[in-house]
Amino acid sequence: MNTSAISRMLGVSSSTVQRWVKHLGLKMERNEFGHYLYSEEDVQILKEFKQQLQDGVPFQDIQVTKKVRRGSRNMQRTDEPDQGFLERLKEVERKVESKADSVVSYQLLQHRREIEDLKKEIESLNLQIKELLDRTNQVEENQTESTEPILVTRKRKKVFLSLLGF
Repeated sequence: MNTSAISRMLGVSSSTVQRWVKHLGLKMERNEFGHYLYSEEDVQILKEFKQQLQDGVPFQDIQVTKKVRRGSRNMQRTDEPDQGFLERLKEVERKVESKADSVVSYQLLQHRREIEDLKKEIESLNLQIKELLDRTNQVEENQTESTEPILVTRKRKKVFLSLLGF
């Protein structure tokens, strides 16, 4: 229950309920918004506090019996781990390993395809280089063959012209 519900139940304002909680030093649980959450035990303590006020007991002299709260529940511990939990844990581990293996296998296949594509590209480039070298060699051979007759005819002309005295 929250503070407004307790205040309606006791017939007092919400600020009065909060003042009583602080005066009694009750350790209250809070929700995610910081509002007090009251248990049945807390309600009984507050009802007892109100009854004593109505009976004429001064505010400072009111005594209520509080049960000691503990922060956690007592859980029975066993030395044996839960077998069902261990089996589920092993199953999850096996699934994770299987998934990891399939991911690695897929990556390896993908890398293999990429390497094969790169090899094909290299072979294609090598063929293109060979073709270019062959063309370059042919052009050089053609230039060498065509320059020899020109050189021979020039030399002949020079000799003929020198003979004639030109």
